[in-house]
Amino acid sequence: MGIIIALLVGLLVGVLAQVLMGGGLGWVLSIILGLVGGLVGGWLFQFLGIGIGGIFGQIIAGLVGACLILFVVRVIKKR
Repeated sequence: MGIIIALLVGLLVGVLAQVLMGGGLGWVLSIILGLVGGLVGGWLFQFLGIGIGGIFGQIIAGLVGACLILFVVRVIKKR
């Protein structure tokens, strides 16, 4: 059950990040972006000492991480 919730949160976060940052990656890449974004955002929030709990906190951290990943990918692609 936890994996299903993680995939759904990853999909939601990936889609939200694409809406905010623009671009269409497709469903599979959206899930991957959301899951990796959750890891990056969780690490970043922990590093900065920011603690947000629950599913809402996971979505916010994932969204921040996913947007950061999209930004970095676009900067690298432009070079």
